Amino acid sequence: MSDDEADPELVALLRAHLGLDGNKTNAPPETKVLDNASFICNNSIDVALDMRGTQAAAETIWKQMEQRGYSTGTWSEHELHPKSKDESTVNFIFTMDLLNFCFWSEKGPEERFAVAYKGRKWTGYWGLVAVLQRALEGGIPITTPSFWVDEEACTEEVLRTVFQSATDEEAPLFKERMACLREAGHVLQEEFDGSVTTLISDARNSAAALVNLLADNFPCFRDEATFEHKKVRIMKRAQIFVADLWAAFDGDSYGEFYDIDKITMFADYRIPQMLHTLGVISYSPPLEARIRSLQEIESGHSWEIELRGCSIWAVELIRREILKHHPEAKVNAILIDFFLYDTMKELEKAGKEQIPHHRTRSIWY
Repeated sequence: MSDDEADPELVALLRAHLGLDGNKTNAPPETKVLDNASFICNNSIDVALDMRGTQAAAETIWKQMEQRGYSTGTWSEHELHPKSKDESTVNFIFTMDLLNFCFWSEKGPEERFAVAYKGRKWTGYWGLVAVLQRALEGGIPITTPSFWVDEEACTEEVLRTVFQSATDEEAPLFKERMACLREAGHVLQEEFDGSVTTLISDARNSAAALVNLLADNFPCFRDEATFEHKKVRIMKRAQIFVADLWAAFDGDSYGEFYDIDKITMFADYRIPQMLHTLGVISYSPPLEARIRSLQEIESGHSWEIELRGCSIWAVELIRREILKHHPEAKVNAILIDFFLYDTMKELEKAGKEQIPHHRTRSIWY
């Protein structure tokens, strides 16, 4: 090598030091959800963040979370969530988050899809959890992946029985839920030895890696959209699967992730609604009119992407604001999301909603 030629090893070291090395195999996994949310927020026209509102909300949220003792333990306290710390709970959570989408109804409270279980009617997300618990108690192995691909045992008729409603309205997007079960069963069978625990093991305790495995292998978890000519990742159900594992197992065993704080909030209907109520986000007049008039917004529309992306970024700013003033706080986007969701449902039950949630028919949330 002549004096005019650069030392290849030295060049490689310099490029790696400057972050220019094209070889990213040793880089920690990233979901890109937060970066994409920042991009959406910076280019949003119809949804805006209010920094003063964000700062005020952060303090309010932190105080109430402290008063209520919000932690991973909160998840298991609900009577319908599974209590065991074993593979059966892993399968339950996977099934739950595989089907955890779109429960809103145009019908009234007494007419909408509801599930009769344990002496009462359950709606929305809790209706889904009740569906699974009721099926298991009835001897239907609804949380077993091998059952989903057995079309002789897991027929449409059986699944309609599983989702039997206490009203005349059937489960929204029933066909899509059935397709998700079939697809996931085949992917698990072909790629992960038919086992959800193998899927989790392949992520090697990385929350971000598990989100990416779900997105890469399961089309029904690939929650992506195009916004301003750029592909953006939102990943609501993939991320909430990780979060539910973390909460259900209290950060241990199947719920142990060294990078759990890479998980963002879960962009759905209720969190934007709660953030608007808190004065954190505001809407353009056309968007607000559409929401207040209960008109549907098409999945993938720029309004919907802005609602979801800005909500993710808003919760991230709230998290940072809490830690800025309370550095000792053990808080992340997951716990903030759980708190905001629960609070919004409480307001709804008390008839104190200030604005309806937006309406989009989608398998993504």
